[in-house]
Order: sequence, then structure tokens, then C-alpha cells
Amino acid sequence: MQRRNYFPLLTFLLGIVLAVIFFFAWKGLKDDKADVINQDYYLLTNQISKMNKMLVVEQDFSSFQTHKSAAIKIAGFNVLPKEMILLTTAKAQVTYDMKQVKIDVDTLNKKLIIQRIPNAEIKIYPDVKIHFMDDYALNRFDQKSINGIMESAKRNMRKSIDQKKLQKEGREQLVKNLNDIFVLAKALDYEIVDNTGRIGPVPL
Repeated sequence: MQRRNYFPLLTFLLGIVLAVIFFFAWKGLKDDKADVINQDYYLLTNQISKMNKMLVVEQDFSSFQTHKSAAIKIAGFNVLPKEMILLTTAKAQVTYDMKQVKIDVDTLNKKLIIQRIPNAEIKIYPDVKIHFMDDYALNRFDQKSINGIMESAKRNMRKSIDQKKLQKEGREQLVKNLNDIFVLAKALDYEIVDNTGRIGPVPL
């Protein structure tokens, strides 16, 4: 009786088994990589979503301003001069609408791309109070004059505030807020790309 040669069949079956093993191993590695990518994306986008609020930097200012008005003439002499000392305060705010920040997460190339940074908005709220007023019955400050002097004091306060310095401090605070995202991105081995040109060196 002729013996059958089972070697080709065994070789064929072994090839199928190896192919199946290789397929599932490859699929497992692919799924693991997809899981890592999805996890990275979730972590970064979740951190970005936490920024969606208004960032405000505040500073307070105060100063005394003196206003002297002309005296009146009596018998050719300047008499009864009048003077007003004003206390002027102001609250200055630098605000960023963080909802306008646009950051893309490129999981394929492992890049965190900053696409848009909003402009800072500076608001100044001055307030004026009369600290001291020296006038006389014959030479009074009328209400119209008082209102004009107080408005002038507010304008002077606005001019005295260094808005460029405020903008710089606001930008520094903005970068500090973004730093939480930068640290996480670096930990995940992501490259940070600033397409705005407004962030500067990443502070890590």
C-alpha cells in the first residue's frame, strides 16, 4: 500500500495558522496604537476645553490731582483764589476671550498647532472724588466747572496708564495659562507649532 504524503497539507495548514496569528498580532498592535492616539487626543482636547473662559488681568491705580482756578479782582488785586484737590482712582483690565483661541491637535504627526490667539482688550474704569475744595462765596466753583474738572481728571488718569505695559503683562498671563497645555503636549512627545508668531519660546 502506498503511504500518503501529508507534508504539503501540514505545511499549508501551518501557513494558515501563522497567517492568522500574524493578522491578529498586527491588528492588536494597530488597535493599541489607535488607543494611544485616541487617548492623546482626548487628554489634549480636554485640557484645551478648560481654557474656554475669559482671562482677566486687573490692576488698580490712584493719584491726587490739583486744580487751581483764577482769582477774582477786587480793587485791582487778585483775591479769593480757588483750588480743588481730586482723588482719582482707576481699575484697568486686560481681557482675553479664550473661546477665540484655536489650537489643533495633529495626532498623526504628533503636533499641537496654535492657529489663533485673540487680541487683548484693555478697559479702564476711572473714578474721581473731590478730596479737598477751597473756594469762597464770591468765587464759587459752579457745577458745570466741577463736572468739567472731573472729566479732565479722568482723561489724565487714562493717559497716565501705560497700556503697552498692561498688554505685555496680559500676554505673559496668557502664556502661563497656555503652559498647562504645553507641559502636557511635551509629556506626550508632541511638537508645539505656533502659527500665530505671538507666543514666543514655549516656557518649559
